[in-house]
Amino acid sequence: MTSPYGDLREYLAELEKRRLLVRVSRPVNKDTELVPLVRLQFRGLPESGRVAFWFDNVVDSSGRRYDGSVVMGAFAASRAVYATALAAEPEEVADRWAAALGGPVDPVPVPSGPCKEVVLTGQSLLDSGGVEGFPHPISTPGFDPAPFVTAPYWVTKDPETGAYNVGIYRGMVKGPDRIGLQMDTPTQHIAIHLEKARRAGRKLEAAVVVGAVPAVGFASAQKIPFGVSEYAVAGGLMGRPLEVVRGETVDLDVPAHAEIVIEGEIDPEHFESEGPFGEASGYMGARTMSPVLTVRAITHRRSPVVQAFISEFPPSESTLMRKIAFENVYLRFLRQSCNIDAVRRVVTYESGTCNMFFVIQLKDPRPGQARQALYAASGYEASMGKTIIAVDADVDPEDLNSVVWAMSFAMQPARDVTVLPGKLPRLDPSADGESSALLIDATRKRPYPPTSLPAREYMENALGIWRELGLPPLSLANPWYGYELGEWSDEDRRNATDATSPDS
Repeated sequence: MTSPYGDLREYLAELEKRRLLVRVSRPVNKDTELVPLVRLQFRGLPESGRVAFWFDNVVDSSGRRYDGSVVMGAFAASRAVYATALAAEPEEVADRWAAALGGPVDPVPVPSGPCKEVVLTGQSLLDSGGVEGFPHPISTPGFDPAPFVTAPYWVTKDPETGAYNVGIYRGMVKGPDRIGLQMDTPTQHIAIHLEKARRAGRKLEAAVVVGAVPAVGFASAQKIPFGVSEYAVAGGLMGRPLEVVRGETVDLDVPAHAEIVIEGEIDPEHFESEGPFGEASGYMGARTMSPVLTVRAITHRRSPVVQAFISEFPPSESTLMRKIAFENVYLRFLRQSCNIDAVRRVVTYESGTCNMFFVIQLKDPRPGQARQALYAASGYEASMGKTIIAVDADVDPEDLNSVVWAMSFAMQPARDVTVLPGKLPRLDPSADGESSALLIDATRKRPYPPTSLPAREYMENALGIWRELGLPPLSLANPWYGYELGEWSDEDRRNATDATSPDS
């Protein structure tokens, strides 16, 4: 299926049509009111009730008004929003990701695009306010020291191979022509590009894209192997090539229909203070010394839409976006790249930022496969997978009660737990320079007696009576009926049948 969205605005119109977007036209202070208003739904509504917010009357604490608007929660406020962004039904999301990762579509260059409606360089850039001329919100008012660009797609090219990387790395607004770059870990692909530029004794050109079709954002947030173009994965998600146009002052292609493109260069030898910033760990991140983008040019659409992600304390838009993306890429990696056919699902938890806590579900794993899956998942990315648990197919990996059941009765610590040192810390205040991974094999190692629930026929009959009585709708947790697990004899079955027989 081909995505119908030509740009961010077409997509926002579809969200509004589906009542998945709230327009706010009263004045809203981007420094003190905007993010707290959106945050309330993540602390007080179920995920299914969350929507995007579009603010079209934005001011700052000094009363300044902006020629532009701010949208937040537009990609992953909820699963319904996420599926709409992919132009897919919720049950089609996994297949859409599998098709995109397996069949990327290269971008197509075009002569120009809406992102060039306004071109600012030199004095015109400074006169416009530059980066500060757009209503970037303060994400954690009361704690953050400045506005941050929270939904930027940083576009760079490998200085040695020319391969593109497009990644999301937050940036502190430092002035009209300067944006900080926070990369978290040296394994981030832009960090690898910067290191190559440093070794070559040159600066790294970059473009910061704000506001693009959802596929670009989803691909930028994904953990794609180094050297694979996020533009091509975005094309795979859309089912057609992404249109790109050459930058004004940088040798980089950028999405032609973007709202804002900020062009410049990064000196890999120059660092400045960055942060603190509210992190997805649920704590304020430390102040760090980070690189800085020196801005050469800004191009944008008239009255641009500034997209911002709501991140910080989980759950958030960014954690749900990562959850869906990471689960699909890890599942594909374990099943295809590692040839572990027993793997059925990989689930990450938003409360662990989708980086720290994984559950891998396997169906009838052969000896050694659970351990193989645990080690492979831990090795995919050095900074991800602090706790990884393998469970059987009858354990719901989304339900922590079910996972705790498996850990309590299918695992022995001395036999089934491994601690791997040498992991890379990632926004983890418990780490002191080095992290580690906890691998837990909570799959059953031998036949077990049946689960201690009534057999399926009795529970299904009870379900009919429940409905007949008009009792409240049920959301049944798995397992909800009893089943055999290998350790059950013919005599046990006869005795159970006799117990319910009218002749007993």
